[in-house]
Amino acid sequence: MVIKVFLASSSGSTAIKKKQQDVVGFLEALKVEYSQMDIACNEENRMWMRENVPEEKKPSNGIPLPPQIFNEAGYCGDYETFFDAKEDNQVYAFLGLPPPPGSKEALQAEKALIVENGNDAEEHPDDDTLKARVEEEEAEEEAEDEEAKGEDDQPVSEEEEDVVSEEEEELLQLEEEEDEAAEAEEEGEEE
Repeated sequence: MVIKVFLASSSGSTAIKKKQQDVVGFLEALKVEYSQMDIACNEENRMWMRENVPEEKKPSNGIPLPPQIFNEAGYCGDYETFFDAKEDNQVYAFLGLPPPPGSKEALQAEKALIVENGNDAEEHPDDDTLKARVEEEEAEEEAEDEEAKGEDDQPVSEEEEDVVSEEEEELLQLEEEEDEAAEAEEEGEEE
């Protein structure tokens, strides 16, 4: 199976560039084999992508924007669905690939299988290792939740809250200014 990521190598949109980099970088980090299909330099790639994105997944203007992800000819999704799968530790399922043994996604699938089938280690002695791994994963998740909860429970003074709010406002303002500058630059290039 070949994962195909349809990209625009010469996109003027910084948002599209960031989304493409995020998808490609994450696939490389997972060591998932994929092919980059450039729609900016290859009209066949552009037409194939547009024809094979399902109608219900196309935006209101009917033209899907990159990145679009396919497994062979099967549509996986766009950046938003990829991002959701990434957040839910379901990237391999999203891509239609089996998760590698020992990965968090594989453990989740095994855990779901145990729950679905009602298997218990006493009923199936071969499942001892599987059950132990699932229990270990649950314990780790609980520990992470407790640690995060402990961090969130720290009291914050009004002064600290004001400083954080001011810093957040400054960051948002800087981001807006950068976006406006990028848009102005794009408009200048178009003219």
